[in-house]
Amino acid sequence: MYYLQTEQSFDSAHFLAGYDGQCKNIHGHRWRIVLMIGSERLREDQQMEGMVVDFSKLKKDLKEETDCFDHGLIMKTDSLKPATQQALVEEGFRLITVDFRPTAEHFAKYFYEKMEEKGYNVKSSKVYETPGNCACYEAENHGRI
Repeated sequence: MYYLQTEQSFDSAHFLAGYDGQCKNIHGHRWRIVLMIGSERLREDQQMEGMVVDFSKLKKDLKEETDCFDHGLIMKTDSLKPATQQALVEEGFRLITVDFRPTAEHFAKYFYEKMEEKGYNVKSSKVYETPGNCACYEAENHGRI
């Protein structure tokens, strides 16, 4: 089995609605996503001979998925009062709503699935909230590049 790994990062804030602890408050992270893909064999066509995929394409595809979260406030849909959310929008803040609680664990699965949708045989997706703390998501899948 051949494995390739790439990573991207972005800066954003989030909070965990309903959490009884410090993370209920808005706080920021330099999120780091480490993605590993795999393949049983290497490509044989002329341009791609000896490769699983072109690293530049893999990096670009992951960057597309991470860039939409950069420098925004990530929050679960309906986790703020409508008036609070409207006030933030009126002040020009960039709000990014997701349908899950924005934890490292959920983001690990999110990026795994997004890259799998792009046709990659994803082996693992790790999301670091801090340099020493990460969540990893892995699932069985076969037959992808």
